[in-house]
Amino acid sequence: MTTETATENPALLANVSLAERAYRIRRNAVLMGEVQGQGYVGQALGIADVLAVAYFHALRYRPDDPRWEGRDRFLLSIGHYAIALYAALIEAGIVPEDELETYGCDDSRLPMSGMASYTPGMEITGGSLGHGLGIAVGMALGLKRKGSDRFVFNLMSDGELGEGSTWEAAMGAAHHRLGNLVNLVDFNNQQADGPSRDMLSAEPVTDKFAAFGWHVQRVDGNDVEAVRAAFDTAMAVRDDRPRAIVFDTKMGKGVPFLESREVTHFIRVEANEWALALQALEQGRPA
Repeated sequence: MTTETATENPALLANVSLAERAYRIRRNAVLMGEVQGQGYVGQALGIADVLAVAYFHALRYRPDDPRWEGRDRFLLSIGHYAIALYAALIEAGIVPEDELETYGCDDSRLPMSGMASYTPGMEITGGSLGHGLGIAVGMALGLKRKGSDRFVFNLMSDGELGEGSTWEAAMGAAHHRLGNLVNLVDFNNQQADGPSRDMLSAEPVTDKFAAFGWHVQRVDGNDVEAVRAAFDTAMAVRDDRPRAIVFDTKMGKGVPFLESREVTHFIRVEANEWALALQALEQGRPA
């Protein structure tokens, strides 16, 4: 975390580890899932470590002013991961914690799919998958032309690597030399109809991004220190290549009985299992 980041967001000076932040994000997601009894909880548990590093190490933002012009932009291309981002926004103080219990309810600011017009800190509305990177390219190009030093981070899924629009955007980012763009790929190898490798394999994904002219890394997305190092490396690249980080993550991470489920894309959890999930997270909580 830079001094500038801490100055612009004093809350980041709190003596709370990234691992603890990830635990709290997971807990927030489980509590929201319990409100509806179902949801994309597996993805939220899997990507929590990446969100913890993003919001409590890398991003520049002001919790009390989500539209601050000097912020880094964090785009959620995968709109159905909204529960994961809400969990991080609550932990960051951008969304009040007491709204957690309104998740997915009528008139809530936390709909089940992310919508920029509803939620503070939500930069774009997630619709058809594969559009986020294209929007991120436009934002990054606009910031570059304004002379801004702010970054645009785009979180997308491995399933979106099967969309042609993703690779059109990747080509455009390299062409326009968008060194202020960091694309984050959640590679959990799970889609609605089965494993990503069986739907349309994206491998070798790192070679593909490199061939498109990107600086690319691939790390364990559930190792907080590896994630932190990858963010630091991406943001410190001294040329104008766009940057990609592929995170290998585990669906349901931190809750063993969810990790082991065969179908984890959209989880329905029995009423008594929510308490068990919270217990499992508590048992794995960092000391």
